[in-house]
Amino acid sequence: MKEAIINADRAHYRLLNEMVHRALAEGAKRIILENVAGQRYIGDGLKGEDIEIVIRGTPGNDLAAFMDGPRIVVEGNAQDGVGNTMNRGEVIIYGDAGDILGYSMRGGRIFVRGNVGYRVGIHMKAYKDLFPVVIAGGGAKDFLGEYMAGGLLVVLGLDKGNDELVGDFVGTGMHGGSIFIRGEVDGGTLGKEVKIARPDEDDMTLLHRYLSDFCRYFDVNLEEILREPFLKLYPYTHRPYGRLYAY
Repeated sequence: MKEAIINADRAHYRLLNEMVHRALAEGAKRIILENVAGQRYIGDGLKGEDIEIVIRGTPGNDLAAFMDGPRIVVEGNAQDGVGNTMNRGEVIIYGDAGDILGYSMRGGRIFVRGNVGYRVGIHMKAYKDLFPVVIAGGGAKDFLGEYMAGGLLVVLGLDKGNDELVGDFVGTGMHGGSIFIRGEVDGGTLGKEVKIARPDEDDMTLLHRYLSDFCRYFDVNLEEILREPFLKLYPYTHRPYGRLYAY
């Protein structure tokens, strides 16, 4: 596999992305970006399941937006908008991630070892054979799964201690997909559009499939994760606001 190493130190985001595209055009399949410090739009619109980008540093907003196939590994934190309208591929973040993670994401997987910000999974949707998955190893802020229409959101609460797993207004406007939270959640923090249940056997099979990869990437013990009970949040209806627009 041909590999390219790019030093992003003080590079403007446009120049850095041009260097990435140039390396790919020259046949590189694995690109290591060193000294990344807030450059935006890395990996946006890239196609090809045989491409891997390793980021050493903190990428800026809209990492992997519209991405369709590649794998991005962030050896640090990530800012806002990771996976915006992502179609396929995988993003693995070894630190924390910011707000609107997975915004309108249609497919692929995003695994975050640490905490995530506000409005994670907003407008996330499954499309035909595509199924988006977001797993946060830590906690999440307010409006988790807002207007969610499909896919899977998981919050594990690892290393959270007595801190809150999720913020307020979880699942507000949700009309598809599922949210799984490891631990207990105050019902008062939930949007009025969601129900609470315990996962059934099919749910646990689905969780096991994706958590196995999460644990392998981050060297976490799967059995320990599964010892704690999960809650499942799902929508009351697929048309929560139907009466606002129908007479």
